[in-house]
Amino acid sequence: MLHISEIASKLASSPTLALDAQAKQLKAAGEPVIHLGGGEPAGAMPDDAAKAALEKIKSGLVKYTPVSGTWAMKKAVVTHTARVYGKEITADGVLVCGGAKQAIYNFLVSVLNPGDEVVFPAPYWVSYPDMVKLCGGTPVVVKAPDGGFEPKIEDMSAAITGKTRVVMLNSPNNPSGTVYSNDFIGELVSICENRGVYLMMDDIYRELAFGDSSPVSAFAYSRDNSNLVVINGISKSYGMTGFRIGWAVANPALIKVMAKVQGQTTSCPSDLSQAAAVGAIEGNQEFITNLNHSLKHKRDVLMAELKLINGLKVNVPQGTFYSLPDFRFTGKGSEELSKFLLEKAKVVTIPGVHSGVEGHLRISYCGPENDIIEGARRIRWALDPQSPAEIVIGAEKHTRTW
Repeated sequence: MLHISEIASKLASSPTLALDAQAKQLKAAGEPVIHLGGGEPAGAMPDDAAKAALEKIKSGLVKYTPVSGTWAMKKAVVTHTARVYGKEITADGVLVCGGAKQAIYNFLVSVLNPGDEVVFPAPYWVSYPDMVKLCGGTPVVVKAPDGGFEPKIEDMSAAITGKTRVVMLNSPNNPSGTVYSNDFIGELVSICENRGVYLMMDDIYRELAFGDSSPVSAFAYSRDNSNLVVINGISKSYGMTGFRIGWAVANPALIKVMAKVQGQTTSCPSDLSQAAAVGAIEGNQEFITNLNHSLKHKRDVLMAELKLINGLKVNVPQGTFYSLPDFRFTGKGSEELSKFLLEKAKVVTIPGVHSGVEGHLRISYCGPENDIIEGARRIRWALDPQSPAEIVIGAEKHTRTW
């Protein structure tokens, strides 16, 4: 009989990855699928990153690196932290990992004992609860007031108990695009410091914020940064998801422990990927500026289309490339609704129930503009009786009869 551990048997598969795979299968089979569930910017990587990667390959020397990352890569993270956060750090406070997700895992497994609690607000990234469980912890979710995505600071404070070891915050937020307010982050930093709790800032979308919505740095409120852990990477702001490079900035004593964990799991991050990451971070930063302009435009296009759907409630995203409209007017649960839209309208969306917000769907706007418009048009046709009853999907005409 096959034996599976109790922890592994309780883990859920990633719904975003599963839906992405399903969408690709349908497209490969010739189905006219519109993918509005994506989690990576469309388009090529920065030129400086590509050049650095090619130079590394041409050298013929792609080898093991130090477990915590190459000196060049750690120096690039020091540069990035000074530029983006206005914070001077040293290289011994940096751990380079195989993606931001691994950095989060290394941190959690380094600080959690069985039964310890990890507090985070809903909506949350779908992986948070299972990552906490995988490390022996217990996830504690704090709900925001209905109609909003930022919880009350008093509710966050009340959720922190003697069992709490970590508070996690993702701003700008996946899946809602919310940028948490300065007051909220400032008070949360103070609460965590006063109670001896780690505050992990998942800042992977930090540089993808629009207009005056740039997220405040937790560094700005911290007394000595001893309990602050900041996660970032190249996947989102540089569109380099496939290179799998992220990092953690933290107390050097904690970084040493996290490096030991990494050394006994994946060992070192990719030498080639680190070279590309250095090229991106130390190269021309206009790539991020241009990406932001593009995403803001696509956000505005999506918002204009979604506002045509009668009954739909939408909070305008302040960052990332996600929106989290409220579809409760349909009377369907988010999994049922997502399946319905895929079958009837050939549109991929992500059920909000996996992020702690039932009745919502995550809709991305990182793909081609024509797909965003067409996808929203199909959603409106499928759900709004006041929209035209006929629509062409692919080469076929469909009539709304359900």
